[in-house]
Amino acid sequence: MKLLFLLATVLFAHTVAAKDYQVYFLGGQSNMEGFGYSKDLSGQYQGIDSRVMIFNGNIAPDDSNDGGYGAWMPLSSGFGTGYKADQDTVTLSNRFGPELSFGKHLASLSKQNIAIIKYARGGSSIALGASGYGTWAKRYNDNTGINQWDHFVTTVKHALSEKDIDGDGTPDKLTIAGIVWMQGEADAYDASASKVYLENLTTLMNDFTEFFAVGKLPIVLGRIEDSGKTPKDRMMPHIEKVWAAQQQYAQLHDHVTLVQLPPPIEFIQDKWHYQSRHYIELGKLFAEAINAANK
Repeated sequence: MKLLFLLATVLFAHTVAAKDYQVYFLGGQSNMEGFGYSKDLSGQYQGIDSRVMIFNGNIAPDDSNDGGYGAWMPLSSGFGTGYKADQDTVTLSNRFGPELSFGKHLASLSKQNIAIIKYARGGSSIALGASGYGTWAKRYNDNTGINQWDHFVTTVKHALSEKDIDGDGTPDKLTIAGIVWMQGEADAYDASASKVYLENLTTLMNDFTEFFAVGKLPIVLGRIEDSGKTPKDRMMPHIEKVWAAQQQYAQLHDHVTLVQLPPPIEFIQDKWHYQSRHYIELGKLFAEAINAANK
């Protein structure tokens, strides 16, 4: 009898330990991938945060079979550029992106269990042919077969196939709760792509929503930024068209929020990627927008 009681207690403990996770997809190109340096982080962003789980899909070019591998891990730095994963191993980098402060800040604001699925590739465009780093377009007719959309799908399928993401021995409930999108630099560099960015962004967000199949999801967009302060010294000569498209898309949809880094915005030496503190700022802006949308 005593043994049966102990077994029942253990089984009950496992039952009540099950967690409900609100899952957010973070995607885009390099400033979502993340170029912040882990060495620049203050104490509150160092170490592991067990309140938040993250699955970061391996980054791969179009026509590669290596995209989307990963494993659920507690949130920490190391999921920025240089992160790698295959079927057996995850290798963290010495960089981070907006996922770090997004997860930590949203967990504090919402008092919920947060899970992040991330897939982002630097240089990738929505428009087909606008970049040599791949395209996100789900619908395209060049017959190459695999692109960034496919790597996104593979990432999500791998992530959602795991029933116990925190490894506590009890299956978890995962609810897709929102999309955060930081992208547009590649399309802003190309004249043709910038002209159709609103159309392409609309189609892609509709494709994401249809794929997740949970109705109208909150969507947060990050406004892209340029180290050039005047049109003459822009890194992205057509950025004004993408800015206008991002703003118009947000204005047309009541479930979409556009967030913008406060000036002054400082870039690392390559002039494309933000200094470390801006990734912290950006993640917090994403978290605040998502939290407001869910109220």
